[in-house]
Amino acid sequence: MHKITLIPGDGIGPEVSKAMQMVVEASGAQIEWEEVEAGAHQIEKYGTPLPDHVIEAVKKNKIAIKGPITTPVGKGFKSVNVTLRQTLDLYVNLRPIKSFKGIPSRYENIDLVIVRENTEDLYAGIEHKIGDYGAESIKLITKPACERIVEFAMDYAEKNGRKLVTAIHKANIMKLSDGLFLETAREVAEAHKDVDFSDLIVDAAAMNLVMYPERYDVMVMPNLYGDILSDLGAGLVGGLGMIPGANIGKDYAVFEAVHGSAPQIAGLQKANPTALIQSAVMMLRHIGEKECAEKIEKALAVVFEKGECLTEDLGGKATTFQFAEALCNAM
Repeated sequence: MHKITLIPGDGIGPEVSKAMQMVVEASGAQIEWEEVEAGAHQIEKYGTPLPDHVIEAVKKNKIAIKGPITTPVGKGFKSVNVTLRQTLDLYVNLRPIKSFKGIPSRYENIDLVIVRENTEDLYAGIEHKIGDYGAESIKLITKPACERIVEFAMDYAEKNGRKLVTAIHKANIMKLSDGLFLETAREVAEAHKDVDFSDLIVDAAAMNLVMYPERYDVMVMPNLYGDILSDLGAGLVGGLGMIPGANIGKDYAVFEAVHGSAPQIAGLQKANPTALIQSAVMMLRHIGEKECAEKIEKALAVVFEKGECLTEDLGGKATTFQFAEALCNAM
């Protein structure tokens, strides 16, 4: 029995989290859920969207899965996602981008993985005002962080039969910060002769992902570029409702959907739970429940290809729970 911390989140979070639990339990996985709450609705009670007991629950169980949590734009509290990553040193953000037959898209047979550094870059949150004139945000890039994220990408490629790792950067302009990332990536790649290595400037990467996504396999990059390009990748395979994510560190792992909390449709049963369900598939593989993960993945392929029970964002009329039930039946 695996004890997993469940953070349902807010907005559509509780709905997609419940759908995910239905599917995981139908797969036969031996999971005991410890549910804890985080998000804006916790501020009045605890004075923070991320109470200490939530972090302690993740530390105790070592594995967590969370629904989306609202982050205010331009004001308010710091992102719960960023805080979790920094507090638990979850230095890897892993986002597979994979297409399914039956999902409306102009692309087919996409299967690439984005490995995003998770703890520094502009997301380190080092900002200050310059009087009333402006504001400055500091881009922090360190060699140890570069080494471990590229090492993870190379190891991931080797363990999963991947042939190419591409480092994404803007070292032609940011010669010191991105230059350090690129230099370090090349050094790490030298120790992994079984995997091909290349590098690409981030703006060219954005264009090439739209024009030639089949050319890429594993892509490793600093924090901001990973945030942007993983969303671009989601657009290639049906949208953010499809894409899973994992935040992985030495001691802990937190799995999550990469989309937002969509408060405008909360409670309406319109949300697509695929992203969180696919995140659960990643989680099951991480804890050794590989057969259950494969059952869910095969069920997703069957339901998508039939096209009879798709959520609204994919052109269907199914509710969140109807889609989850279709997956359970397919298993």
